[in-house]
Amino acid sequence: RVHEMVASRHVPARDVFVLLPPGYERDRSRRYPVLYMHDGQNLFDAARSFSGEWKVDETLARLVASETVEPVIVVGVANLPDRGRIDDYTPTRAKLPGRDGGAEVGGRARAYGLFLVEELKPLVDRAYRTKTGAASTALGGSSLGGLVTLSIGLDHPDVFGTLLVVSPSVWWDGEAILARVGSLRRKTRQRIWLDMGTREGTGAVEQARRLRDALVAEGWVEGRDLRYVEADGAGHDEAAWAARFDDMLAFAFPRR
Repeated sequence: RVHEMVASRHVPARDVFVLLPPGYERDRSRRYPVLYMHDGQNLFDAARSFSGEWKVDETLARLVASETVEPVIVVGVANLPDRGRIDDYTPTRAKLPGRDGGAEVGGRARAYGLFLVEELKPLVDRAYRTKTGAASTALGGSSLGGLVTLSIGLDHPDVFGTLLVVSPSVWWDGEAILARVGSLRRKTRQRIWLDMGTREGTGAVEQARRLRDALVAEGWVEGRDLRYVEADGAGHDEAAWAARFDDMLAFAFPRR
């Protein structure tokens, strides 16, 4: 289902795509966990995408049918074109070499997070049969979407209980996300998936390892509430993320 141009007090309007799980229309009493994802155009339909498709709908249907994961509602939040995506998906302002004459860009992640928490989630909870608690609500995205997932997630641990931090742009603003993790007053109760492909660019794996180590230093434990994955041979693209989306879903919403 498509909610066109959802308005916000915090950020520009954008489309929102909602995938309902198998069986949603049959069982009118059942409520479902929710996964919110960035770059919503790239999740369900290659015709809408700007760089490939995650095949979220096919993967969810297959894993629900095999009783690997819980049926879940997936909410894909469309990104904005050009610099709008960078602005929404970055927690600080920084210069991008070679673009805009070296002007500072970005830094709207907190406002984008308020849109998700104060406006979009209440809309989804009213329109669909959701489980509303943090334990049943996840947030995920890749690249800058992975960066903003962790940033917003740490700002709102009472809303998002699970974070899928996929191929995150740790490099942004001198790896400022590491300082953000290190500034936590106390560890949250969130479960975090963190991954990186081994062919995502120079230094990407080392940056992901530094982020993993920063989380561990704050109290997250691999194998308990932190899953760290290095995908051998995987690049920085939708095909690579689609290939490991099965494991992400199984981590976030295992069949109970």
